[in-house]
Amino acid sequence: MGSGYVLNFSNRTFEAFILDSVGIEIYDDKYDYGSGSKANRMRALWEKEPNHVVGKVLGDILDEWEEWAPSTYNSATGNYETPSFPDDCVKIVERLNLDSPVTEIEALRPNADDRDFEALARSVKEYIKRNEPEMGLDRLHTFMVKYVRTLCKKYGITTDRDKPLHSAFGEYLKKLKEAGLIETEMANRILKSSISVLDAFNRVRNDHSQAHDNRVIGYAEALLIFNNIVSLVRYLDALEEENKELEDDPDFDIPF
Repeated sequence: MGSGYVLNFSNRTFEAFILDSVGIEIYDDKYDYGSGSKANRMRALWEKEPNHVVGKVLGDILDEWEEWAPSTYNSATGNYETPSFPDDCVKIVERLNLDSPVTEIEALRPNADDRDFEALARSVKEYIKRNEPEMGLDRLHTFMVKYVRTLCKKYGITTDRDKPLHSAFGEYLKKLKEAGLIETEMANRILKSSISVLDAFNRVRNDHSQAHDNRVIGYAEALLIFNNIVSLVRYLDALEEENKELEDDPDFDIPF
């Protein structure tokens, strides 16, 4: 970027790319560093934004490398070729992306083979990559509803649109206890407290998210909610995986 350019971006395409990638207006005064060139604005973004935001931008560039990298003429072949990027670039992006404000965000995976469910999970993660957890709370709630309903279906628990999230989770938790899958009283208490947490999440979705014309809660509080829900999903995934291994054991008998 010594010449002030960033790959073969024009001012317009550079602005549109950064905005689409992380929701940042790169021509804001905040990024008016040095000469204000594209390269200097990119350097300002690297300096001012958190690691996971920088990692998202660089990862998106690598994903579309052939579109944005300038081609060079190879006299030996007589063709224009796009240079490959060094392997170290991938390692840098992976390292930057580990520094996320929501630990283990990748735990938000659909627990059913459903294309819409997969799209929903991606949209939730996108808000974290953009560092906008407060904007993604309603999507996170929808993800959790679909996730818990899938678990309930596995255990023969009927759910409908009128059954709230916390009620469905309470019935699912009862099945886990009947099956002896919760080993300690402490884990049991934590999970029981999650019933009231999910009940409160219903109210956050209705009264404090973009699901309606609400005043959205602050960044720090949104991160607290995100991390709590992600931690719960990660544990339930691990529990269900262990349960699946038990079900494959011919000597194991589920008590329901």
